[in-house]
Amino acid sequence: MCVGFVAQLCSTSLAIAEENTYNMTKGVTDISGKVYDLHMLIFYICCAIAVVVFGAMFYSMYHHRKSKGAVAAHFHESTKVEVIWTVIPIIILVLMAIPATKTLVAMEDTSQSDLTIKITGSQWKWHYSYFDEEVEFFSLLATSQKAIDGIEEKGAHYLLEVDNPLVLPINRKVRFLLTSDDVIHSWWVPDFAVKKDTIPGFINEAWTRIDKPGVYRGQCAELCGRAHGFMPVVVHAMEEADYEQWLMDKKAEIAKAKQEAAASLTATLSKQELIELGTQVYVDRCAVCHQANGAGIPGAFPAITGSKIATGDIATHIDTIVNGRPGTAMQAFANQLTDKEIAAVVTYQRNGLGNDTGDVIQASDVNAFKAEQSGTSEEGQ
Repeated sequence: MCVGFVAQLCSTSLAIAEENTYNMTKGVTDISGKVYDLHMLIFYICCAIAVVVFGAMFYSMYHHRKSKGAVAAHFHESTKVEVIWTVIPIIILVLMAIPATKTLVAMEDTSQSDLTIKITGSQWKWHYSYFDEEVEFFSLLATSQKAIDGIEEKGAHYLLEVDNPLVLPINRKVRFLLTSDDVIHSWWVPDFAVKKDTIPGFINEAWTRIDKPGVYRGQCAELCGRAHGFMPVVVHAMEEADYEQWLMDKKAEIAKAKQEAAASLTATLSKQELIELGTQVYVDRCAVCHQANGAGIPGAFPAITGSKIATGDIATHIDTIVNGRPGTAMQAFANQLTDKEIAAVVTYQRNGLGNDTGDVIQASDVNAFKAEQSGTSEEGQ
């Protein structure tokens, strides 16, 4: 009976240990496996050192205690002791450095890659660009604001879900070029053992080769501002045939979006249609800084309600969204939103959130503003 109870207790403990993993993630790539093995090797070496040091210490304390009449030895500047406690740690460090150096060199070797992807961090989203494929897109948090506010139930992947995941093929070496539009971010996927800072004006490199299909999640690991916790990374690894099909579908999707953007330049939407679209764009892109009610955060992010930009000159308002404001958190949305979306959000900001200018801005107005700035006619985003 006692044996059965112990066996049941052990199995329960193992189940709990499996559910609550506190060790490093072993991952799904060869490099992540090497990093895990290196981590465990160093851990076991540290455990062995701890056993030897504390064992010697407790043995000395017990067998050479005062109650047994032990008398402390008196010695000073022993050359033998000095040599021992210098040479042994050096040997241990060298033995640890050899596998560590091999792993670090392998982690930094981005040569002979099959695919190159540029990753750009931007407050607070990721931009992915596939070299030689004419495919690029933004990846934004997909968790609803109601779930964040506690109004809706939080899902299984709360704050770790996006609208457009990065899609990669398995069994191919993928090189990442990482940079940033604004502040320092950090692209981190534990299952790949990839964690690299994205720094404005610099390009860092990393790579991975995924062994099996699946969805792998990470997040920004560098404190990058107010919405740092709302900047997840989601990677969908596919079989090569599935990846090629996704690539074809994505190109078709991008081509269709360009056609729709061009067609929107000749379309005239009603004020209500623009406000409905603008509301969604504002919630997705603007509310994180300016708040859902347009009140902003005093001292950090200006209010939209009653602001001179949202109630003043229309060209200045469009310019603010298209080109951003250097030196502030207001980034340029020229390459992030279509002319139609920019027109809609400008219309919404001027007629909602406590403002009532009555102005209606069309996609053609935004396109004309861009053309005037560049001196060339554009066909949309």
